[in-house]
Amino acid sequence: MKSLKYILFACLITVLAVSCRKGLDPINYVDPGPDLEPPVVVITDPTDGKVVVTTDSVGVATFKFAASDDIELKSVTVTFDGTVLASYTSFTDYRRMAQNLVYNHLLDGNHTLTVNAVDQTDKSTTKTVNFKKVTAPPYDPMEGEVIYLPFDGSYLNYIGYTMAGVVGTPGFAPGKKNDAYAGATDAYVTYPSAGVVGDEFSFAFWIKINPTPLRSGVVVIGPPGTGSDADRKFGLRMFREGTATKQNIGLNVGIGTVDVWNNPFTIVTVSEDWVHIALAISPSYIKIYVNGDTVTGLALKSKIDWTGCNSISIASGQPTFTIWEHFSDLSLYDEMHFFNRTITAEDVQKLYNLTKK
Repeated sequence: MKSLKYILFACLITVLAVSCRKGLDPINYVDPGPDLEPPVVVITDPTDGKVVVTTDSVGVATFKFAASDDIELKSVTVTFDGTVLASYTSFTDYRRMAQNLVYNHLLDGNHTLTVNAVDQTDKSTTKTVNFKKVTAPPYDPMEGEVIYLPFDGSYLNYIGYTMAGVVGTPGFAPGKKNDAYAGATDAYVTYPSAGVVGDEFSFAFWIKINPTPLRSGVVVIGPPGTGSDADRKFGLRMFREGTATKQNIGLNVGIGTVDVWNNPFTIVTVSEDWVHIALAISPSYIKIYVNGDTVTGLALKSKIDWTGCNSISIASGQPTFTIWEHFSDLSLYDEMHFFNRTITAEDVQKLYNLTKK
């Protein structure tokens, strides 16, 4: 038996030796050609103009970037506010590197991040992003409050400190309290509706109406589509329309089988004044408040059907309610609160009184 084992082992060694001599898997050098292109640098986080919000005055940021070259990288240098944070000269893949660099001393203010890559023939590429860091003040939410958007220079939800999504290039302007969202053409804010909408649901906010364009979406939570008859059987659409001097603010909701209207629930004379609007939604009724007072209501034969309504659009009917050109709103929005319960008249008065002056 031992003899058989030795014979098999010897055969294996012979096969390996012959394979090596014959070069069954040769590694041949391939000339990569001349180095014609400069390196490519991409910074994915932070993006240019981003506002980094933390609850601590000294924050932690993760800078995400990549560099590549057609032939071979020589070095990659990362500079933060003029100071070199890291320099790389050795790469696992000599043509490409991707890195997450943690920086744990981020202070409030404006900052500049620069990434410079150099190839073996000393061609270089530099990318720079400018961003801002702010400290969010502590916030004590009301019962059932799940989103609070103060729009104080950022799109941060102060409950959970997550950022709302932004489409287009809206901005900020002096608001009812500190800054406010300033609408722009083809711009709006989005937020996931999961955990927010339900049988009970409410929201309240301040708006200073810009009647140009003459109609727009205000708060829209609808299924994918354009707001056609079938689409409007689901979700909620608050909108405005009218003239340069008077704007009707209306509401449409879907209860699964039909859609229900209250249009207008209020008429606003266009001026420099801010208007406070609140909706308190239950399975059978919607109470509508303007400037702290109940102005009307909407009886529901059935609760709102939220099927397919996955996202909240603020300051536009897009992308789900565009059938009558209720596109983006150039108005100002401020102090926006969303609740996963039916708020009371006392709650509305509290929200109104906090910022009415």
